Amino acid sequence: MSKRIEALKTAIGPVRDRLTGHPIYQSIQSPAALRTFMEHHVYAVWDFMSLLKALQQSLTCVTSPWVPVGSANTRYLINEIVVGEESDVDERGLRTSHFELYLRAMEQAGADTGPVVGMVRAFQAGKPLAEVLDTEVPGGPARDFLDFTFGTIEAGEVHRIAAVFTFGREDLIPDMFIRIVEDLSGQGSSAGIEGAFGIFTYYLERHIEVDGGHHSHLAMAMLEELCGEDDRKWEEAAHSAGAALEARIRLWDGVVERIEERTRE
Repeated sequence: MSKRIEALKTAIGPVRDRLTGHPIYQSIQSPAALRTFMEHHVYAVWDFMSLLKALQQSLTCVTSPWVPVGSANTRYLINEIVVGEESDVDERGLRTSHFELYLRAMEQAGADTGPVVGMVRAFQAGKPLAEVLDTEVPGGPARDFLDFTFGTIEAGEVHRIAAVFTFGREDLIPDMFIRIVEDLSGQGSSAGIEGAFGIFTYYLERHIEVDGGHHSHLAMAMLEELCGEDDRKWEEAAHSAGAALEARIRLWDGVVERIEERTRE
């Protein structure tokens, strides 16, 4: 790992520690709480795919006629991640995107997919981003989280987008999900977990396997390519990465509140 990446990781270390130690992991103690978590987290799964496509559009040619864009090494790095995220394998060995796999996990668990599916259908119908976010995304933590993501994308600074993608998502996912997998394993069938959350457990394990190793290394190499030896870009990348972690903390805060509200209902 390069000294630049090490320095960035050190800079965001305190906020990252706050996130990996967030009380949300202790809040997921029942099937109902886990369903609430999934109903909010699915928006982060979806907007991760949007960050990915924003990077691919900036770093490769996605139009016809084709022309070379950027460096071949950077094109390889982002395209390799796209393949894994858009067309991985599910628990049956069938090709699927991670978002579609997550929707299947929600359906198996009995979580409400209606709002997020409605949002996707609105986009498929050609409605603009602002309109869809206003009409299809429930207000609160998920909406605030999406506002941060798409604000970053719309600003168009590719090194900042890459930093959010790498350290706000890919590099973070294993630490977040390992905690939840451990909780699921500890609860076992007595809590009604194994049958209802089998696909979700597979999804988590797959992310740990893929994002904990191959994709995180690719994403960090991509960020190094984009920032190079430009001190200003590295400072901006660290700032954006830290802001992404703060946005995730706010999302988790909101999920904990919603779990507590539903427990009292």
